Amino acid sequence: MSDCLFCKIITGEIPSKKIYEDEDVFAFYDIAPQAPIHFLVVPKTHIAHVMDLKENQVELMGKMLFCAQNIAKDLGLENSGARFVFNCKESAGQTVWHIHLHVLGGRDFEWPPG
Repeated sequence: MSDCLFCKIITGEIPSKKIYEDEDVFAFYDIAPQAPIHFLVVPKTHIAHVMDLKENQVELMGKMLFCAQNIAKDLGLENSGARFVFNCKESAGQTVWHIHLHVLGGRDFEWPPG
């Protein structure tokens, strides 16, 4: 999608602090971190939000989660833990219309979130 911020990051049109990339997913640090470690994992396929997922994209979502946990481990979060979050649509706080998994760690979190 030509006007999508994350699509532009994936193609390199907009610079990012990339952590990981393969043929299906792209991971990079959040530009406005909410924790000492805060990165995003996005599919290279443009999917607007979780409610748009199709059955044939189930494997892609699993790969995103698997990549996210590997990166979290590499960044030292295996023992302390991390928060893995998908925001879906406006009321849930989604601001970029390209599905993305937030991974936050390096501090304690409360539940429910504020």
